[in-house]
Amino acid sequence: MRKYFGEYTAAVLAALENGNADLEALKRELLVKIGFMQHERLIHLMVTILFALLLFLCLIAYFVSGIIGMLAAAALMLVLLIPYIAHYYFLENGVQKLYRIYDRICERLG
Repeated sequence: MRKYFGEYTAAVLAALENGNADLEALKRELLVKIGFMQHERLIHLMVTILFALLLFLCLIAYFVSGIIGMLAAAALMLVLLIPYIAHYYFLENGVQKLYRIYDRICERLG
């Protein structure tokens, strides 16, 4: 996803710097890509929240029951949660970057 996003934003910025690019077509395409990225961001937010809830449920189950397996499950949830948070952070910042590019296109169109 990072590679795809980086290549796409570089292509859009290059087209924006190009004086003879079709800005209306670029704007329409960017809106579609923003929609895709927003959807991806929403799904990752839901998965991140799910793993955070599972982490806390495992911790609560460990403190209530004392079963070591719950502590191991909580550790697994934490190991999975950290990359999800990092990826969600990337998606959030990426969508914000696309918003700024969209604003630049709108400014150029008048």
